[in-house]
Amino acid sequence: MALPASRSDPAFRVTCTAGLATALDRVAEQAPESHRFLRRGWYAAALQAYGGAGRTLVVEAERVPVAALPMIAKGPNWLGLAEIPGCYWPFRSFPLAQGASPLAADALLDRLARIVRALRIGPVYDDDAALAWLKAGAVRRGWTLLERRLAGSWLLDMAALSARGEWPRGSTLRKNRYFEKQLRSEGTVDWDFAGPDFADLADIERRSWIATRTDGSDAKFTETGHGAFWRAAARDPVLAAMFSAAVLRIDGRAMAFSFDLVTGTRIHAIANSYDPAVAKHSPGRVLQYRNLVRALERGVAQVDWGAGDSGYKQTMGAVPGPAIRDWILVRPGVEGWAARLLRRGWGRSGQAAGGQA
Repeated sequence: MALPASRSDPAFRVTCTAGLATALDRVAEQAPESHRFLRRGWYAAALQAYGGAGRTLVVEAERVPVAALPMIAKGPNWLGLAEIPGCYWPFRSFPLAQGASPLAADALLDRLARIVRALRIGPVYDDDAALAWLKAGAVRRGWTLLERRLAGSWLLDMAALSARGEWPRGSTLRKNRYFEKQLRSEGTVDWDFAGPDFADLADIERRSWIATRTDGSDAKFTETGHGAFWRAAARDPVLAAMFSAAVLRIDGRAMAFSFDLVTGTRIHAIANSYDPAVAKHSPGRVLQYRNLVRALERGVAQVDWGAGDSGYKQTMGAVPGPAIRDWILVRPGVEGWAARLLRRGWGRSGQAAGGQA
């Protein structure tokens, strides 16, 4: 079926660039603080670590880029399927300038329909502004939307709890002092809040439960895990400045870490781990509290903990946040009709409420 003629507002210019457009950085600078890590270097790191040839749709309003959508092919080229590249965490979205016109979404979708049959966005949060902007345009343009729930998220509002005198609790601080005393029985303890040393983080992961109980592919910083991504992303100095690592050392050796992506007043908690040799002293717990208290003193208000491991997150004060979903936007025509037949199956392939990604 032929696609409908474009009715996009001529005030918006849409270009398709082979590779990753430099405009990604310009748009990211205009995005909400929580999304300013979605820079060209972020997507370039994903292509380097996970493969794929990128291209970018850029929407301009009066010669100023207001949206940039990076894509890679998914499956055989003849299928016409694409997805947004990126690391699986914190989320896969795209940079969108705050206040971008809905008409800009229409223009983007009209051009996108001539390039791909369907676009996957996700995993992404329900309250993602770029997702909402594009979904609304897709509904107006007659696209078919498929979604599947992957998990729930957990958020900690440190600033609000601290203002009420509820975080961290006195009992928590007393318990942490006890554990810290026990850690000092193992040797000289040092709390390191310098920039991330990925070699140290990977060394801890290779000694942790993730190496002994799994195949190690989910490790964040090892060669067999996602280490190539984070090392490549750190080559962008703006991204590197957002990376924060707290490391517990005993007699100079790294024994536990917490690694975060800090975007303004929000922390995206990426990973934490510890050496099981000191597990009985709760090294991850005491390091995490020290790290977050320090972040709160520096103006960070909220922690986005993503999905899974709800036990310790709830203990630290986290509450359920937005659901995390996968979306597929299918262009109008025969493809959209076929997609509607697959909607129920795609939804069932996710997780039930309360499940983990």
